[in-house]
Amino acid sequence: QVQLVESGGGLVQAGGSLRLSCAASGRTFNTQAMGWFRQAQGKEREFVAAITWTIGATDFADSVKGRFTISRNNAENTVYLQMNSLEPEDTAVYYCAAARITSFLSLRHGSTYDYWGQGTQVTVSS
Repeated sequence: QVQLVESGGGLVQAGGSLRLSCAASGRTFNTQAMGWFRQAQGKEREFVAAITWTIGATDFADSVKGRFTISRNNAENTVYLQMNSLEPEDTAVYYCAAARITSFLSLRHGSTYDYWGQGTQVTVSS
């Protein structure tokens, strides 16, 4: 089992920044990639970003490309989502997820992931 704990959410004004963290524990050696997803109230969960543990390959949703970055600290089993130029449309609960075995192209799909965190709320005021 892998446990994921997100932190760093909060309230920020439009144009501001936040950095989310996802700390992984347990059998993390079984995981190959980490992803961030978000779900706004009344909407479906959507892919935000993903990164592989080994070479650090990344992927981003078009809606956040150029504003968000994802990084990882392998020694601390932690993944970060740096969110800049935040917009009210970024308001959502953000979830961290871990995938055991996957192809890079499948990282945009929630069904690829085996473990999920509890989520952290991000609210962007206009």
